[in-house]
Amino acid sequence: MRKTPRVAVLAALLLPTVLSAQEPARWQRRAEATVPPVTVFHSTQSANLATAETLAKGEWLFEISHRFLPALSNGADALWGLDGPVYNRLGLAYAASDRVMVGLVRSNLSDNVELGAKVRLAEGGRDGVPWMAALNGGIAWNTELPETAGFEGNETQAYAQAILNVLLGDRLALGVVPTVLRNPRVADLETENALVIGLNGQLYLSEQASVLGEWIVADEREGLEHDAGTFGIELETGGHFFKLVLSNSARMNATQLLAGTPFAFRTDEWRLGFNVTRVLTF
Repeated sequence: MRKTPRVAVLAALLLPTVLSAQEPARWQRRAEATVPPVTVFHSTQSANLATAETLAKGEWLFEISHRFLPALSNGADALWGLDGPVYNRLGLAYAASDRVMVGLVRSNLSDNVELGAKVRLAEGGRDGVPWMAALNGGIAWNTELPETAGFEGNETQAYAQAILNVLLGDRLALGVVPTVLRNPRVADLETENALVIGLNGQLYLSEQASVLGEWIVADEREGLEHDAGTFGIELETGGHFFKLVLSNSARMNATQLLAGTPFAFRTDEWRLGFNVTRVLTF
């Protein structure tokens, strides 16, 4: 008779514990996973032109790029251009937010140092044609120019860009980049503004490999008579983007590249180049 009350008391104590064990644990996800952001181009830049893509807040982007000055057509005597010399570009960018990047790049061509920023304005079309829009711009100083008439006091250049990117059929990314370029030719006595149109595209063959191309339409200028065209391949892995390109331009920093090139877009004028970028988190 004495055992019955004890059993009842024990059951009353254990029942809430058993029932609570059948409920979902507090650490288990109760909400749906966050929808990933719209993406068109995977990288923040094509071969040279900026895309509307930005980094996640707090991330850094380190870049080292080369353009070899001898043409590929020089053949074995110049190791198909690899004997150099080269124009070298080093860059470091930081994501102040998910939509804002600031960066500093330097090219050894005229020791061009550029301070720039990019703002991703909007994106959409997740269920149709994905698109992204951004503004990009910068100011550059050519810190080593010849000490001759025309160059003195004309070291500064600037540019402002609107960027529109769209993705067609999950694999083909296209971009148009209208640009206003201030002081396109630093040797001119009078500073002028120029309108430049950049066009770029990238076909993603897999998650890691793609082919890319771009064309920059600019007015003809003395010593910069031709539009700059670039094409190549991109390999993407583990936060790295490696681009191997051919181009009729050896310039990379925006204020220098956008003004044009002295070389025609012919096979005997193509130069070899590469870009390597690495996303860093701390």
